[in-house]
Amino acid sequence: MRPTTLFRQYLQAPEILMIPVAHDVLCAKILQGTGFKAVGCTSAASAASMLGGPDPGILTLQEMADAVWRMVDAVHVPVWAGAPDRCAGTADVQHTVRLFEQAGAASLMLGDTTAAGLGDSRSEHVVGMDELAGRIKAAVDVRVDRDFTILARTNAIPVHGLANAIERAELCLEAGADWVFLDAAESCGQLRRIPQLLAAPTLVRMAPGDKTPMLPATALQAMGYAAVVWPNAFTLAYAKLAADFAAELLLSGSTAAYHEAMVEADTMDDLLCLPVCAPVGTGGVSREPAFA
Repeated sequence: MRPTTLFRQYLQAPEILMIPVAHDVLCAKILQGTGFKAVGCTSAASAASMLGGPDPGILTLQEMADAVWRMVDAVHVPVWAGAPDRCAGTADVQHTVRLFEQAGAASLMLGDTTAAGLGDSRSEHVVGMDELAGRIKAAVDVRVDRDFTILARTNAIPVHGLANAIERAELCLEAGADWVFLDAAESCGQLRRIPQLLAAPTLVRMAPGDKTPMLPATALQAMGYAAVVWPNAFTLAYAKLAADFAAELLLSGSTAAYHEAMVEADTMDDLLCLPVCAPVGTGGVSREPAFA
C-alpha cells in the first residue's frame, strides 16, 4: 500500500495517530523501530540538526525537500512534512507541493503565516482568509496523488480568536484541504471545542513551552483529534542527553557512567543496516528494525 493511502487511513481510524518529529534520519529509523506508525519532518527540527540554528526560514525549499526525501528513503512508515511558512502565491505553493510530493511525503502542511511572521511572533502575521483559501486550492489542484493529504494550518487563535480560526479552517476545507490544524489553542476548553466544531480530521500539537496545555494522546483522542504531533520532543531529549554526556566525558575522561544509556555497537550496526542494505530507493531496510 502506498504511504499516502496508509496515512489517509490512519487519519480516518478511531485511534489517534501519533506523529513524533524526527530531527534527522537516524532518529526517524529509531522511531520506526520503536513502533510509531508515522514520523514527521519539519524545518525547525531539520534546521537544528543540519545547521545548529533556529528556524527563521534559514533552510531553502529544496533543502527541506531533500531532508524529506532522505527520511522517506530510509523508513517505510509514512512521513508527514511541514512546508516552509514563506509559501505565498499560487506558483510558489504549487512548486512546493510538487517538490514535497516528489520527495515522497505522505502529507504536507500549509499555513497562513507570512514571511514577516517567521519566528516567535509568527502568530501576529497571518494572511487574509481569501489568500489562505487560495493557497489551499492551489495545492489541491496541483497534487498528482489524490491520497497525498493537504493539511491546512492557521495561527489565527492568539490574534483573532477561536471563532476566526474556525472560520479559516472551514474555508480551507471548502477549498479542498483534507484535514486542519488550529495552532496555539490556549486552554483545555478550546482544545475540546476544535474537533467538535469541524467536520474533518484535526491535528493538535504538543510542545513544552507552548500556550497549549500538555495532554497525553489518550486524552486528545477522547476529545476527537485524529492526530497529534510532537514537533521538538526528540530534539530536546537529544540535546539534554548529549549535553549531560559531554559534560561527564569532559570531567571524567570516560564513557563508563553512560554505558547503560547507550545502545550496543551490534545494535547500532543493525539499526544502520550494516552490512546488509536494501537497494537505494526501496524506501527502507531489508530486515526487521533494530528496536522492534
